[in-house]
Amino acid sequence: MAENNLQIVPVGTSSSIRKVEAQYVEMMVPLYSHGCVRKVKNALSQIRGIYSVNVEFKEQKVTVWGICNKYDVLSTIGKKRKDARFWNPEDNDDDVEPEGGGEEQVLSQSLTMKVSSSFLKRHRSAQPLALLRSRSLLSWKSSLKRAFSRSHSF
Repeated sequence: MAENNLQIVPVGTSSSIRKVEAQYVEMMVPLYSHGCVRKVKNALSQIRGIYSVNVEFKEQKVTVWGICNKYDVLSTIGKKRKDARFWNPEDNDDDVEPEGGGEEQVLSQSLTMKVSSSFLKRHRSAQPLALLRSRSLLSWKSSLKRAFSRSHSF
């Protein structure tokens, strides 16, 4: 029998092979109650590779330690708390600073835009639903009146 000289070689180049290391991901998450804390912890416990979740309620800070993609962690928390972002401003891709303004101005503008847009979305969608409900209620009442009204045919 001939000897088989087989060797296991990883696919790809050495630059495509990445090291897997545990990392800390720190996020600023608006937490209003201990129910919010529980929601965040439960959502993060579903992600594979996370070793620990530390939530500091007073600082509005969530620290995650594990082998995970930090953007996946942020998107998972973003489903529960909309205004979640990374603790370090360099990690946030969305924030663009204006040339003449400081951090305080950017923060106040982004908060007012988020609040006003979410407020408008909520109230725009609520008004037609309220009208539809009242119209359907009125049509139901009128059809009920017609069904049980006396006819003068006899």
